[in-house]
Amino acid sequence: MYKTTGDVLQGFSRNHTVPYLLSTDDLAMGCAMSEATAPLLMSFGRVTSEPDQIAVMLYLSAAGCADEQAREHELTGLAALGAMDGDAAEDAMIRQKRAHALAAKRYFRSWQHHNAFYGEPGNGECPDFDDDMDEFIYMAGLLSGLQALNAEIQSTSSIGVPKNVGSVVGRATSCLDNEKWWGAPMALRATIWAMIPGAMPEGENAFERLEISDRQGEQVGVRISHVFHAIAAMNKGDNERLRDVIRRHAESIEETPPNEDWAFVDAMATQMIVAISDRMWVENQGHRTPLGQLGTFWDEEEDVETMDLDGLL
Repeated sequence: MYKTTGDVLQGFSRNHTVPYLLSTDDLAMGCAMSEATAPLLMSFGRVTSEPDQIAVMLYLSAAGCADEQAREHELTGLAALGAMDGDAAEDAMIRQKRAHALAAKRYFRSWQHHNAFYGEPGNGECPDFDDDMDEFIYMAGLLSGLQALNAEIQSTSSIGVPKNVGSVVGRATSCLDNEKWWGAPMALRATIWAMIPGAMPEGENAFERLEISDRQGEQVGVRISHVFHAIAAMNKGDNERLRDVIRRHAESIEETPPNEDWAFVDAMATQMIVAISDRMWVENQGHRTPLGQLGTFWDEEEDVETMDLDGLL
């Protein structure tokens, strides 16, 4: 009985719950669901096969919850620094690192389940995908691996994430159909090229590739490439490029509605872009991005209506 129930729930979650969730844009609901249901669904691994594939999504989403907490603590710390409150700033930074450590553990669990289901990535062999969801979860697992390393570094603790995971993920993105997945695989690969010295092949240009990926994502309403582009720009210290990516994202979400099947991914991209914008605003103004003003910045001149005096003469 338990085995049958476990098999049914695994199949239902993979074939119906995940696709339904991906068509919604309520990130908080997805976060709560993953944290609440992961122990239940994972427990069926005790009576039937290990639910490795669904675990990739569960732990990726649950890690995103911890990441969001870390971002909130960071903003609190920055605001405290601006207010010259050293104790509050230090406390917020400690909480931020703890949240990053939790995120790293969850991302790493997702990565481990990904490898258990699909095999070790980046070894020159690609898995045979049964359908689009199979391929999407593979891509999600690659993102988990990269995020695990990033969160571990930010936590300043050791979780055990392999330090070569970036190059492994970069190679594994070649298994994915770039056009089908809104330019995201190429954007992920180009971001790795931009961040890891010596990773970029001769004759390639990471930021040109990111520009192309951005256009692909904008056209279909899944703008996750903007996040990768912004991360690469921050890593290079290119503030003007970073601002331009944020502006483009703000303009695109006004012009092109999110893809109905992948609204969750697009909403996640917007959340990340807003988070980057918020950090910039708090560092410089002490508050987050004003409502309705994503894509604008505090030091830009406002358009002021002027009167043509010559016309009055």
